[in-house]
Amino acid sequence: MRKSFLKAVLMMFMLLTLTSVTEAEEKKAGAMTVDEIKKAFGMSIYLQGGYTYNFKNPDSQENELRVFDHKSNSFGLDLAQLVFAKDAPMDGVGFKLKLSAGETAKWIHARGLSGAPLSQPQAGQNTDAFDLTEAYITYLAPLGKGLKFDFGKMVTYHGAEVIEAKDNPNYSRSFLFNYAIPFTHTGLKAGYAFSDAVNANIHIVNGWDNADDNNKSKTFGLSVGLTPIEQLALNFNLMYGPEKDSNTHDNRYLFDWVGTIKPVKNLAFILNYDYAKEKNKGAEDSKWDGLAGIVKYDFTDKYSLSLRSEYFNDKQGARTGTVQKLKEITVTPEIRLAGGLILRPEYRHDWSNKDVFDSGSRKKQDTIALGVMYTW
Repeated sequence: MRKSFLKAVLMMFMLLTLTSVTEAEEKKAGAMTVDEIKKAFGMSIYLQGGYTYNFKNPDSQENELRVFDHKSNSFGLDLAQLVFAKDAPMDGVGFKLKLSAGETAKWIHARGLSGAPLSQPQAGQNTDAFDLTEAYITYLAPLGKGLKFDFGKMVTYHGAEVIEAKDNPNYSRSFLFNYAIPFTHTGLKAGYAFSDAVNANIHIVNGWDNADDNNKSKTFGLSVGLTPIEQLALNFNLMYGPEKDSNTHDNRYLFDWVGTIKPVKNLAFILNYDYAKEKNKGAEDSKWDGLAGIVKYDFTDKYSLSLRSEYFNDKQGARTGTVQKLKEITVTPEIRLAGGLILRPEYRHDWSNKDVFDSGSRKKQDTIALGVMYTW
């Protein structure tokens, strides 16, 4: 995977160089500027790193049950991304290619691209620090306002958070994002915006975090977005299909709901509810659910404060490996500096009704962190 990643990056930069020279000759105006190259290829670079301190200073140097910020008392390169994208015009083709490297890449691999992925992140992690996170082609069919088709590997449409911290209110991710939903899908998506207030998408994919299907059936999904008024956005997401290896009978069902309310310009309330159930032939069905709430307030264009609280119930231990109830509260100030640089200090308190923290000796975990994010 590492060789493939490096080859892909090298090919893209060669393409950029050759194209810039060609266009420069055609224009007879010298080489393209950096901004012209970025615009022509929809190119962007994203860097994310940080330091997380665990107050218990565990010997394992692990923040238990965390995913992207699991290393304690250590500096880390969380994520480095190179993105190329082009919107599809009506009756035309677009694409998106997202290449990722760093600690985060180890957790989001899809099966078939870099060894077997982890259905449960706490079980360990893939050691490959490079990932082909997204690679899909878009076609916008000239039907009505445009029927959009995406084919390839895409990040999930579930949840209130995303892989890149910069696009979330907090630096760390919720338990819901880590355990309740998938990270990526590979397959086909068709979407249509009926109006500014209503849109819908259907999905036929290989399942949860599968580049190659692990059984003979497909997983189906439906998402509906409603914006009845400017201050309110509602998203309803469903997914149904078999997710076990070589098993087409034990289906998994996921319902995901996200609501965003902005009563005033600088204040946002976000609610996220997830419920999932998976059949287990000859045994009790696996179930997990949870609710997360986020409040973000922008004091100025440069300073914000976000609060997150959540509850996650792993009723049969299918997602975390332990039958437990998890809670957390997170406080995250944000400082937006010039040039696309973001700083986020953060305090987080995790709680479980079982001894799962600090190598299974404690029910609580407290951390502070400083996240640094930069977009070019």
